[in-house]
Amino acid sequence: MSDPQHVVIVGAGQAGGQLAAELRQIGFAGSITLIGEEPHLPYKRPPLSKAYLAGTATQDSLLVMPRATFDKARIGFIGSTRVTKIDRAAKTVELQDGRNIGYDKLALCTGGRARPLPIPGADKPNVFLVRTIADIDAIRAHCAAGKRVTIIGGGFIGLEIAAVLVKAGLKVTVLEGLPRVLARVTVPQMSEFFERVHREAGVDLRTSAQIKSLDGDPVAHVTFADGSRVDTDFVIIGIGLIANVELAQSAGLPIDNGIVVDEHAVTSDPDIVAAGDCTNHPNAHFGRRLRLESVQNALEQARAAAHTLAGKPKPYDAVPWFWSDQYDVKLQMVGLSTGFDQMILRGDPKTQRAFSAFYLGDGKLIAADCVTKPADFALAKKLVAIRAQLDPAKLADETIPLKTFLPA
Repeated sequence: MSDPQHVVIVGAGQAGGQLAAELRQIGFAGSITLIGEEPHLPYKRPPLSKAYLAGTATQDSLLVMPRATFDKARIGFIGSTRVTKIDRAAKTVELQDGRNIGYDKLALCTGGRARPLPIPGADKPNVFLVRTIADIDAIRAHCAAGKRVTIIGGGFIGLEIAAVLVKAGLKVTVLEGLPRVLARVTVPQMSEFFERVHREAGVDLRTSAQIKSLDGDPVAHVTFADGSRVDTDFVIIGIGLIANVELAQSAGLPIDNGIVVDEHAVTSDPDIVAAGDCTNHPNAHFGRRLRLESVQNALEQARAAAHTLAGKPKPYDAVPWFWSDQYDVKLQMVGLSTGFDQMILRGDPKTQRAFSAFYLGDGKLIAADCVTKPADFALAKKLVAIRAQLDPAKLADETIPLKTFLPA
């Protein structure tokens, strides 16, 4: 890729913000224009369902970098607007107000949007999705001790919000359609642990919940397929993410569960890179293509994209990791447990609030879930990265320190 004079970044989330910052850090001297649909400079989304919802974090504290640092880095910002079209031949992007902005190189960091609940009543004014600062501000306006809130979705977002709101004195009901919470990301033992933690905290947590409709205007109760119902003052929906690929698709870029990129974050168009939740990228560690929804992926892939744009390509092949904070419990996950053939526990999730689960495939460590075990997590990251061959009996023995499994 030739040295560009003007890089346009579509999407002002953490991937877009990181890409812009990284370009400056590695010496890119050209113009950078960052375009976002929200009015805010790039900010961190994980605290939205935790500290920001709880009122212990401010909007300024969420920023990826302070406004003064942003300005000093000479990063142009156009907020509260949407890119409606990419003209690859003319190398321009069209904004919703009709403006056209030219680029030498283009970065798509379009992220994703909260998945709506496709049932009657989900469009009522006291039903909220969770993705933006504005979403959380709207939720906070309804949060008062004694209020009844129904959270639909027993994934990370739903459970994190439940933990914050029950602690704030709200009467919290969590409804999960699958037989257990966190079913898509972890094993039954981990699901059982988190279900117990939430119920002990006072959450009315129901699995295999088949919801028929949200009734009333505003919604006053949630009705189930069997006719039973839960009364509520407001509803929060946290059932996943839809990758924002439409802009890339309309520009003729290949889409396959995300914008298809190579190991350098380049799309089929050599002048367009993409990074973050919206991309489908190859991962040599797992030997297949992945679309990941994580901050770690957004930041590290954005750095790879920046190096590509600056003519200093470095392949992106990080081992994915994730985390979730709920009450006094911190879950840290590394690798992908899909396809494991053996799971080893260090500690007992039935009696302890600190333990780790290790996932083996053909005797090699492919993933680990560590609950309030930061030292285990730090070592697991190293062991998963080298796909360490481990003896299951020794791994299960807590008297044997994990660090002894690292190669000399």
